[in-house]
Amino acid sequence: MNKTRKLTLTSVIIAITTISSHLIFIPVGFAKIFPIQHFANVLLAVLLGPWYAVGGALIVSTLRNLLGTGSIFAFPGSVIGALLAGFLYSKTKKLGFAFVGEVVGTGILGAIATYPIGVLLFGKELTLFGFVPAFMFSSFTGAFLAFGLLKVMMKNKMMGGLLDENSAYNSRI
Repeated sequence: MNKTRKLTLTSVIIAITTISSHLIFIPVGFAKIFPIQHFANVLLAVLLGPWYAVGGALIVSTLRNLLGTGSIFAFPGSVIGALLAGFLYSKTKKLGFAFVGEVVGTGILGAIATYPIGVLLFGKELTLFGFVPAFMFSSFTGAFLAFGLLKVMMKNKMMGGLLDENSAYNSRI
């Protein structure tokens, strides 16, 4: 897949993710959890690799904040989750590791990374693990949906052309 196709696919996923942020979010305290972000992170991590996933996560988080459908807490969770999902998938070529990377990266590491931001911005002592349940729920839901879609895509012979060099089916392409 050439660079133009990669950027186009990334842009389409970013657009769909940003548009759907107006429709599907769950307000939890200061944060707005958004399972579709985690869905997009796993898709980009598997289809295009960790750097496209991180870029997509940064752009979507920025657009959501500019449009008022996200919060500052979207940055650490989505970026860490996308990076870990992409890295684990690129090393193992197993969808399960992309799923685990997103859930652990966002649900645990990203949630913990929001603690200093919350204390700095809101001047309140937050519980260190206060965001973990909400981030875990959101990342698990989105990653599970992406895992299911990617499993179907990998079984469908026609969809094999979409999968990049990160794909488990690259040897067939």
